[in-house]
Amino acid sequence: MTGPEREKEGGRVVLLLLVGLALLAGGAYAAAYLAAGDRVPRGATVAGVAIGGQTPAEARATLEEELAQQVRAPMEVSVGATTRRLRPDDLGLAVDVAASVEAAGGGRSWDPARLWNYYTGGDELPAVLDVDDDAMTAALAELGEEVGTPARDGAVTFEGGQIVQREPRDGRQLDVEAARAAIEEGWPAEEGRPVELELVTVEPAIDAADVRAAVAEFANPAVSAPVTLLFDDSEIRLNQREFLPALRLRPQDGELVPGVAKKPLSRLLDRRISSGEPVDATVRLVGGRPRVVPAKPGVTFEPVDVERQLLRVVVRPSGEREARIEAVAEKSEVSTKEARSWKIKERVSTFTTYYPHADYRNTNIGRAGELIDGTVLAPGETFSLNGIVGERTRQNGFTEGFIISDGILVEDLGGGVSQMATTAFNAAFFAGLKDVEHKPHSFYIDRYPVGREATVAWGAVDLRFQNDTDYGVLVDAEVTPSTPSTSGVVTVSMWSTKTWDITTRTSDRYNITQEDTRRIDTPDCHANDGYGGFDVDVWRYFRRPGSDELVKQEKLQTTYTPSDTVICTNPRADG
Repeated sequence: MTGPEREKEGGRVVLLLLVGLALLAGGAYAAAYLAAGDRVPRGATVAGVAIGGQTPAEARATLEEELAQQVRAPMEVSVGATTRRLRPDDLGLAVDVAASVEAAGGGRSWDPARLWNYYTGGDELPAVLDVDDDAMTAALAELGEEVGTPARDGAVTFEGGQIVQREPRDGRQLDVEAARAAIEEGWPAEEGRPVELELVTVEPAIDAADVRAAVAEFANPAVSAPVTLLFDDSEIRLNQREFLPALRLRPQDGELVPGVAKKPLSRLLDRRISSGEPVDATVRLVGGRPRVVPAKPGVTFEPVDVERQLLRVVVRPSGEREARIEAVAEKSEVSTKEARSWKIKERVSTFTTYYPHADYRNTNIGRAGELIDGTVLAPGETFSLNGIVGERTRQNGFTEGFIISDGILVEDLGGGVSQMATTAFNAAFFAGLKDVEHKPHSFYIDRYPVGREATVAWGAVDLRFQNDTDYGVLVDAEVTPSTPSTSGVVTVSMWSTKTWDITTRTSDRYNITQEDTRRIDTPDCHANDGYGGFDVDVWRYFRRPGSDELVKQEKLQTTYTPSDTVICTNPRADG
């Protein structure tokens, strides 16, 4: 064999040898691949659970079994000195077993690194978590509220006309992102080893510098002096105690911004002005004492104009704290000054009468009292019961009751109102007011003072008396309804400045007349046991308060007709 032939033959041997070695290596690699299969690397652990050498299905089963107790057990966390136990379900925590096995290296692969890792390695890995973000956020927010202290913004308010400052304060707040990372890293946790969470300092949005600036620039000027608002021709002066409750300093973008609270401002303006028609000044009983209720000009304006002008004027110096509001104003007829000039300051008379129980009396007397109560008479004004109470109709709140007509009792709307007329007449009598018109009942009713009583009938008979003093008069009427076991009570009082001390005297009855007997054959007949009539005189004596000197006297003469006996002959009548 020649040299070239020998070299050629040697090359074939080498090639065959290399091919053989390659086949042997490939076979060994294939054998290694087949032996490894899809098993987890031999040394692999997940959350401390050994799953090396197991198929993915076996590894998943092992993890589910070994971690079952840990993933259900509450997780202990500590925040400073506070410890809490949190349920994994509440935190939204669960182990993704399939992903954990996959991360540990389970699964087939021709990758040499994978085969090398299977035979020689395997890592200690944490479990792959499945986290419900919403549940985690809610749980940490609740924990933060328990263990944290919120920052407190500084504030400036007005109380009782004074500035009240609230100092800011740092807060301590759970670091939510760090807490989440620590919980995810530490779960499933080992028994007795709580996961430590941290609180971080939180600064307030409104700090001490913001408070000082708000006091210096707004609050101090605001409390310095009253302000005046001009509504057309009407001027309203507001002191600090009135307007300060409507002012606010609200946090906005890291500072305290002046503003106006709409409801307090609206209440303030309602007390001082009337939107639309003006309201006259008057006098009312407040806490049992007369008090002047100021007049309100009728003003038409835009509330936002008042808010804007008030904020501008309260920071101006004294002498410049006046703002004009675009408005149309109408003054009241009775000014506050005039109401004060009436000097209504004391009770100058009071009178009480009683009435037997009847539902219609409770209704009618009570309604009349409601309408009369609070009537104010300026000097020279005349009280008219019919003018104040109005027609006795159902629409006006009245019902049917007994009245006297043609000497006998009949039913009509408003029966019983004469009880109020009699009580008011006597209160005016003892206040020394001028008797303009009063008419006694046609026959005497024994629950009224003889010779000092009055009846009324719409459109025919009125009770009128004039305030002929130099002072105003406030009429106060009170009614306590009757019950089947108690009498009703009517009290009328006059409040003013005392002008007269009144005394009275009543004569004996004279010119006695006898009643008749009347037989009535109608269904609406009401039986009555009659009694006779008579004449009687009443004197009223006027003296100045504290003096015995008689200034003047008046005499009232009253003739009462008999109250006839009524016998009802109609079977459908009531007696």
